[in-house]
Amino acid sequence: MASAELPVRKVRGQPGRVLLIASALAFLGLFLLMPLLAVFTEALAKGIAAYLKAISDPMAWAAIKLTLLVAAIAVPFNLVFGVAAAWAIAKFEFRGKSTLITLIDLPFAVSPVIAGLIFILLFGSHGWFGGYLREHHIKVVFAVPGIVLATIFVTFPFIARELIPVMQAQGKDDEETALSLGATGWQTFWRVTLPNIKWGLLYGVLLCNARAMGEFGAVSVVSGHIRGLTNTMPLHVEILYNEYNYTAAFAVASLLALLALVTLAGKSFLEWRQPELRRAGSHARDRMVREKT
Repeated sequence: MASAELPVRKVRGQPGRVLLIASALAFLGLFLLMPLLAVFTEALAKGIAAYLKAISDPMAWAAIKLTLLVAAIAVPFNLVFGVAAAWAIAKFEFRGKSTLITLIDLPFAVSPVIAGLIFILLFGSHGWFGGYLREHHIKVVFAVPGIVLATIFVTFPFIARELIPVMQAQGKDDEETALSLGATGWQTFWRVTLPNIKWGLLYGVLLCNARAMGEFGAVSVVSGHIRGLTNTMPLHVEILYNEYNYTAAFAVASLLALLALVTLAGKSFLEWRQPELRRAGSHARDRMVREKT
């Protein structure tokens, strides 16, 4: 009876499976593909010449350069913090470990707008450190440092959160083997730990960079919206759209959409290479053994 019922169950499961797949594809088409197509369609609505003119505008170039500058500062900072935090959490037991994990997750729970207001409260002209900054002619809010600080705050969980489960899954065996063979702490990190986490690290950097370039809420609060000085690409898109300059707005938005597509492609590639994470540990350990013998 059991063998006779199995084909029936399989046949009955097919319509449900097809319905779920079709629903997922329809959802992706409606909420992902159609908006992306709409962005590129509107950006090219008046032709290539208008598109190139929009993205070559001095204000647009200033926004692009500022966005790249902020990402170039925020991502390396989060890279160092993420590796250090993940290494400490995954490899060691210490008092306050759970508190550190909670603090890493804090930007996920706090609205980016609230994060921006926090920096206004701290570094604004009437903030806690406002008097000191004013006396020493240091500008934080409504300037590049404030934008960098806000971006770092909203993006610092990404790398750490990608590396923590990777390092926890790998355990301590590879590092302990390297140390037992006479390797120093730095040698162990560069030749064992880093190769083990390289794909997870690249995955976290990719996500962190995409969020840094696309951040709007916190940056909007601390930037002051000064054209050519403190406008990043998302803020520039908002200003152009509010001025009914739709072609230019969608042209700059298309660059952010291209970034999203590149991020998606990179994410897929890194997920494809994830088996390397499982093989890296044994390769690194074997290499250390061969070199010592």
